[in-house]
Amino acid sequence: MNKNYQNCIELCYKCAAACDNCATSCLGEENVAMMANCIRTDMECAALCRLSAQLMAMDSQYCAQLCKLCATACEACAQECARHEHEHCQYCAKMCRECAEACQQMAA
Repeated sequence: MNKNYQNCIELCYKCAAACDNCATSCLGEENVAMMANCIRTDMECAALCRLSAQLMAMDSQYCAQLCKLCATACEACAQECARHEHEHCQYCAKMCRECAEACQQMAA
């Protein structure tokens, strides 16, 4: 594995876990319908983070393109989660911003 990817891979997996936790926690909130977009965005972001980490671990030729897409998804997820005051949403937004920054560097 390319050692330059290691930090980004770790952040992608941490972000995916934060997104999974946020989506699951949102399902337990009082007004689940209001959280629908947050849940969907969390799930999409988590999937892209995991895929990005997997392809970086393989030193795939598609890393730059996928990291760019992952950064976009992370930014969208951070923006959506930041709209909600729940602790899990705020933590997810933080992790998404960190992952987006790392993925942007990988895509450059």
